[in-house]
Amino acid sequence: MWVKVREVISYQNHFEDFLKEQPKKVQDKIFKIIEAIETLERVPKNYLKQLTGAKGLYEARIQLASNIWRVFCFFDNDKLVILLNGFQKKIQKIPKNEIEKAKKLMFEYYNEKEQK
Repeated sequence: MWVKVREVISYQNHFEDFLKEQPKKVQDKIFKIIEAIETLERVPKNYLKQLTGAKGLYEARIQLASNIWRVFCFFDNDKLVILLNGFQKKIQKIPKNEIEKAKKLMFEYYNEKEQK
C-alpha cells in the first residue's frame, strides 16, 4: 500500500476533457505518473519538471512509444498538486498558447481561492 505524500486534484474540467480524448493505454500511463506524483517524496524529472520562464508551473511528462503528452500543473502549499490543461506534444517546443492557457488557469485558481 502506497502512502500519499501529496494530493493531486484537477482544476475545472480541462484535465478531464483532455484525459477522455486519450486512448486507454495513454490514460493508464497518465494515472501511473499521477500516482508517482502522489506517493514519491522526490518525483523524478522525467515525470515532473518545472517549466523554464513560467514561475510555479510544472509539466507532468507522459511518454508511450514515440508519442509524448504533457499535462501542466502547479503546487499549492507543497502538499497539493493542481492539474490544468494537457496536450499531445508533436514538436520540440511546447506551444506558447498551451503555456498561456496554463498560466491563466493557475491565476484563476489563486483568484478563486482568495475570494473564499
